[in-house]
Amino acid sequence: MQLLRISDDGFEKAFARVVRNRRESDRQVGRDVATMINEVRERGDDALVEYTARFDNHGLGTDSDWQISAEECRAAYDALDADLREALETAASRIRAYHEGQLPEDRDYTDDIGMRLGARWTAVDAAGLYVPGGRAAYPSSLLMNAIPAKVAGVDRLVVTTPTPKGEVNPLVLAAAHIAGVDEIWRVGGAQAVAALAYGTKRIGKVDVIAGPGNAWVAEAKRQLYGVVGIDMVAGPSEILVIADANNDPEWIAADLLSQAEHDPTSQSILITDSESLARQVEDAIDLALMKLPTAKTAKASWDEHGLIVIVDRLDQAPALSDHLAAEHVELMVDEPQKLFDAMRHAGSVFLGRHTPEAVGDYIAGPNHVLPTGRRARFASGLSVLDFMKRTSFIDASEAALAAIGPAAVRLAEAEGLPAHALSISTRLK
Repeated sequence: MQLLRISDDGFEKAFARVVRNRRESDRQVGRDVATMINEVRERGDDALVEYTARFDNHGLGTDSDWQISAEECRAAYDALDADLREALETAASRIRAYHEGQLPEDRDYTDDIGMRLGARWTAVDAAGLYVPGGRAAYPSSLLMNAIPAKVAGVDRLVVTTPTPKGEVNPLVLAAAHIAGVDEIWRVGGAQAVAALAYGTKRIGKVDVIAGPGNAWVAEAKRQLYGVVGIDMVAGPSEILVIADANNDPEWIAADLLSQAEHDPTSQSILITDSESLARQVEDAIDLALMKLPTAKTAKASWDEHGLIVIVDRLDQAPALSDHLAAEHVELMVDEPQKLFDAMRHAGSVFLGRHTPEAVGDYIAGPNHVLPTGRRARFASGLSVLDFMKRTSFIDASEAALAAIGPAAVRLAEAEGLPAHALSISTRLK
């Protein structure tokens, strides 16, 4: 873990190195993924069979080896403990309600020259969702990806998920039942992303691919953008906690470790104006790691990428936060709104001491699929808009074209495009 003080010489250079370190995949991953994508594009299902046997130790032979049925998802849902089923339903209900509020409105109006203008929003025909398998099988991620797609109006919602040795996570199947997923395929990795993008004999292609995954999955989405739409290129998880002295260090330690336990490349950062709190949080993390079942992963993340920054005043924190553009930012201060108003770049912000980031991961309502790797400078979290597109329209009357046509002709001539000019001038009287 690194500790920086804003008052120390060399702080700006040291902090800039943290900002530049994006902890993402190397060039070899890119080359491997390019090969896998080409194999799936050229050989389709045969390539999927080979990759699934190699990486997941699962044979794709019969239909049931390839696909998980709706009946299996329903059975998994019915078999859940009542309290867990209720928790998933509560999460789904809150996620659905929040994303219904994101649905955009069509626009249709006539301007002062009599020209009708507007835009119409429609959903894509088909969306693919990547759901990690094995250790990182998260039903919450399925809900966060599938529900916005269904709210947007996507007709065909396809999930791909690896099933190591044929094993499936019943919670993921239950979540798929709740969310109304249409197809679930037992394939994972970059090869699954390629199958969704290009289609195979068994798996029909989609228009948009969303969902988290490892470095190979993220790289596959990056390389296939343009063949399909994607939600974002996601990297390792991040959390930034901005805290004053009036905090319980155990709470902050738990929040920092909540992201560190995801992966050794995750990053947890604390910014505080209290040297005493900083030391107490360090101690609390050491104690928590003694009990945490995920301690090996969390400790690797904290030791390699953890950071504590001590500022002179908390009003210095928003500028540092904007440079980091973190995926998650907690404002554990007396007046969180004041700091929030001073910030511009963050994936999602959690205001106040009783709003841990983890509540956003599961049940608050806003989406937990968020930009990482400093991309919150220009990107947003997943929403219904990722599964929709806007089509503008123009309806010009003869009088409306007469009013603005000459100006368009003049611009076309200035650009050296006479056919453009002719297509307008020939209609003018």
